[in-house]
Amino acid sequence: MKRLIILAMMLCLAVPAFADGHKPGKGVEVKPGRATWNTGYFQEALVRTGLKELGYEVEDPKELQNPLFYQSVALGDLDYWTNGWFPIHYAQMPKNHEKRMELVGYVAKAGGLQGYLVSKKEVEQYNIKSLDDFKRPEVKKAFDANGDGKADLTACPPGWGCEKTIGFHMEAYGLEDHINLIKAGYSASMADALGRYQSGKPVFFYTWAPNWTIFKLKPGEDVLWMNVPEIKPTEAQKAQADRLTASGVVGAVTDPVKLGFIAADIRIVANKRFLENNPAAKKFFEVFTLPLADISEQNTRMENGEKSKEDIDRHVKEWIAKNQETWNGWLEAARKAAK
Repeated sequence: MKRLIILAMMLCLAVPAFADGHKPGKGVEVKPGRATWNTGYFQEALVRTGLKELGYEVEDPKELQNPLFYQSVALGDLDYWTNGWFPIHYAQMPKNHEKRMELVGYVAKAGGLQGYLVSKKEVEQYNIKSLDDFKRPEVKKAFDANGDGKADLTACPPGWGCEKTIGFHMEAYGLEDHINLIKAGYSASMADALGRYQSGKPVFFYTWAPNWTIFKLKPGEDVLWMNVPEIKPTEAQKAQADRLTASGVVGAVTDPVKLGFIAADIRIVANKRFLENNPAAKKFFEVFTLPLADISEQNTRMENGEKSKEDIDRHVKEWIAKNQETWNGWLEAARKAAK
C-alpha cells in the first residue's frame, strides 16, 4: 500500500513537469517580423504556428522592408523572421550585427535561385544571349512598352535586396541608358507582364525561385533564364563569386548560365537574447525546413486567388496534416531542448 501511495505521488509530481515541457513557451510573448514579398508568407505562418503549439503567445507579424527589420531585431523590438536571404541581405544589416542577432537553421538551403528571364519567342527571333543584347536598337524597341526608347524590365521594389544588385548590374554593364527598371509592387507588375505575354507580347523580368512566376511562365517553354554579359560580383558577392554561374538550370539560354545572382540560403534571423532565453524556439528554428516544391506550390495557389489570411492558415493546416510525422518530430525536438 505504501508503495502505491509513493507511486501515486510521483505521478502527480510528474504531470506538471510534463505539462511544462509540452508547452515550454507558455507565458512568453513573441513579436515576429515578415517580409514584404508574399512568396514568404507561407513559411512565416508555419513557423508562427509551430511556436504557438509550443505555448508561445505569438503576435501577428509586423511587415517591414529588409533594413528596417534587421534594425528592429537588433534593437530587440522584434524577435525573429523567417525571410532572410543570404548572402544578399548581409549588406542590409547593421554594423556588428553578429553581436545582436543570429542566423538559425535553413528554411531552404541554396533555395533562392535568381535571375533575369526573357520570353523564348523573342530570344530566338533576336538571338538574345545576354543583357548586353538589350543595347541593340531592335531589341530595345521590341521590349519598349511605354515608348521611352528603353527595354522595360520588371525589377524589384525599393528596399528589396535584389534592387541593389539589379542597380549594380545596370551600372556595371552600361545598361542604364538602355533598360528601364519597373520598380512598382512586384506582384502587380508581374501580373501585368503575364498579361502582356498572354496577349502575344514580349516579356523581360527579374524573378526568383521558389515563386509562382516560374509556374505561370515556365522556363524552357515560355521564357529562358538569361546571362549577364560577364561575371562582375558586388562587394557582398565577392566571397562566393563562383556561385554567380550555374550549371544544369532548366530553361537557361546557355549551359552554364551566368545568372549574376548567388543561389541564396533562406534562413531564420532572430535576436540573440531571445534565442538565449528560449531554447525551444531556437531548436524549432534549427530543425524547420521546407522543400522548394512545397513553397512554390503554395505560392501558385496564392497567385490563383487563395491569398487571404484564412487561405494561408488553411494551407498551413493542410501542409501539417500531410507532414504530421515530420511536424511532430520538430515539436518534440524543441520540447527536449527546453528541458
